[in-house]
Amino acid sequence: MIHLPDFAHSLIVSCQAPADSPLRDPSFLARMALAAEQGGARGIRADGVETVSLIRQTVTLPIIGILKTVQPPGGGVFITPTFKEAALLAESGADMIALDGTARPRPDGRSLRDQIARIHDELGLPVMADTDGVESAMYAEDARADVIGTTLAGYTGGTVPDEPSIDLVHALASRVDVPVIAEGRIWTRDDASAAILAGAWAVVVGTAITNPVYTAARFAHAIAEASTHQSRRSSHGGSRRRL
Repeated sequence: MIHLPDFAHSLIVSCQAPADSPLRDPSFLARMALAAEQGGARGIRADGVETVSLIRQTVTLPIIGILKTVQPPGGGVFITPTFKEAALLAESGADMIALDGTARPRPDGRSLRDQIARIHDELGLPVMADTDGVESAMYAEDARADVIGTTLAGYTGGTVPDEPSIDLVHALASRVDVPVIAEGRIWTRDDASAAILAGAWAVVVGTAITNPVYTAARFAHAIAEASTHQSRRSSHGGSRRRL
């Protein structure tokens, strides 16, 4: 059973892998969760029934479970979209259910409030609502979500920013009465610290820790840009070190 105060000012590591990742294997993600636990994480966020089940057998940490389905054309709810997915996660060992907390239509036609009520009443588990802004966060709080995440900020329309939504964390911390979890594009220790200082109750870090493909690509891109800049300087008379 999850004890919400245990998450206060803590790191939660999201152990997921994209569909095309060579690391998309439940047994590997379970070992990644174990590494996160050894590194000081106080919670794990994981996607999928088999992955949650294996992580439950591997670590002692609370697990925030999600189950992503195929996203509808044009966008829409796909993170634990119905009670059915929540029940599967609970059976697999999740201690908290995370779901899309926006007001967008759900595939079964039910309301967010109804889905959360069923999770509370029938599964006995708390709910994390993944939101994209102040309006959806307040909507999710009214629907009785136990915690609010900034998970979907920047992902429900327009260009996805590169930086974390620290301003949103600050806004939510002053507008809602439930804990706020900062999640999304937390790249550095400074980002995590800024989120806590902005009022986050806990911080979820995923890609920066558990996606070496994307992390390597960021380094490679930065080095390539620097190399291009250096070459331009050299072509305009700048000094060039011989190798």
